[in-house]
Amino acid sequence: MTGHILAIDQGTSGTKGVVVDDHGAVCATAEVPLRPDYLPGGGVEQDPQALFDSVVTAGRRALAEADVPVIAVALANQGETVLAWDRTTGRPLTPAVVWQDRRAEALCAALAEHGAHIAERTGLVLDPYFSAPKMAWIRQNLTREGVVTTTDTWLVHELCGAFVTDAATASRSLLTTLDRAGRDPGWDDDLIGLFGLSGEAMPEIVACDRIVGHTDVFGPTLPVGGLIVDQQAALLAESCLEPGSAKCTYGTGAFLLAQTGTDAVRSRWGLTTSVAWLLRDETAFCVDGQVYTAASAVRWAVDLGLVPAADQLDTAAADSSAGVLCVPALAGLAAPWWNASATASFSGMTLSSTRGHLVRALLEGVAAQVSALTELVAADLGRPLTRLRVDGGLTRSEVLMQAQADLAQIPVEVYPSPHATALGAAACARLATDPGLAVTDAVGAWTPQRTYEPQWPAGRAADFLSRWRRTVEETSG
Repeated sequence: MTGHILAIDQGTSGTKGVVVDDHGAVCATAEVPLRPDYLPGGGVEQDPQALFDSVVTAGRRALAEADVPVIAVALANQGETVLAWDRTTGRPLTPAVVWQDRRAEALCAALAEHGAHIAERTGLVLDPYFSAPKMAWIRQNLTREGVVTTTDTWLVHELCGAFVTDAATASRSLLTTLDRAGRDPGWDDDLIGLFGLSGEAMPEIVACDRIVGHTDVFGPTLPVGGLIVDQQAALLAESCLEPGSAKCTYGTGAFLLAQTGTDAVRSRWGLTTSVAWLLRDETAFCVDGQVYTAASAVRWAVDLGLVPAADQLDTAAADSSAGVLCVPALAGLAAPWWNASATASFSGMTLSSTRGHLVRALLEGVAAQVSALTELVAADLGRPLTRLRVDGGLTRSEVLMQAQADLAQIPVEVYPSPHATALGAAACARLATDPGLAVTDAVGAWTPQRTYEPQWPAGRAADFLSRWRRTVEETSG
């Protein structure tokens, strides 16, 4: 079946509705901004009703602007954000506890002796970033009522009444095993018990190219299919279909994913392994690393007055950082440090340091964290990355993208659309509506909007990263 797709990208900072045609071209977009509540003690929450209202509003606006019939609705989700809700009425019982939330740290610490076992089974790290610790925290601190799931399950239930999650999202929970994911996706009872979640009603795990129901909240009655995690959706859109191909999305955080094909490569260097997607009855895997604060670090800099506005990053940045180094760990450090208590720092400042030096150092700090991830991915794959495909709002910063190419010492290819996540979800929905379509045809071809080549000599990049890593060790304790 051919036709237009309405793809919903429900993210941390906003929800996009994007109408995509047969060839993957964007016909219309609408965006509803969202702002999480950052609470003392590491809490990060969102209003679930605001999430759902943003999905409906963005979808309706995009459809109205496109003014074309669509054949399906796709949904990309935040991945590890969870809430409790009443399965009978759909009413939220708690706020949505966002993936950035750190309040389950004590719970993870209490399970530390099981960390190696959990990592071997799940491919993930025992950390509050993932779904299960936050689910358990909700049960211990907020409510025992209803069901506790990731936000995609609740959103889909509100759209069409189904009680499902996709294989990629489920693999980010710490409640599924990698070995089973490749042949028979399902929940692992032992892991569920370990987190104190025995007896919980768990959603059905479905393929990313399955129609799970029908909705009329956008006007016409439409099939709902193409469910996938936002980062994996971008990996798909950017044609990272062959093992060793990689992309980084610069959104609220920065997320680097590298395709490993049907081989669930266990990272030896603190990265995580999860399902990239389940399409055409075949499971693909990826390794990934996370930088918790990217655009959120820029927002912090704007709120602090270091930058006039997010779209003025490059004019605010000095030509060099003049020796200033920044570790932008404003919400802790993820791979490979996994230090939830790490905090951000600026170092190397003198009386001659200016606001521009700090802004440049902040951007170089984000690029340095991503560069550390590219090295670890290469070590896990057994060969260096040859290029890095990138997307997300911060790719508009030439300073950041050039710093990324310089520090990683590989070409950086900017995806030509700001809607990679939505386009990946749309590809999944297209596969759901057309059983004869191949994955490569659903994704299509693309040409980089711009390619940044490294300008720094390798020695300069290595020296910078060495100094930056020493600063991480000194300041994160």
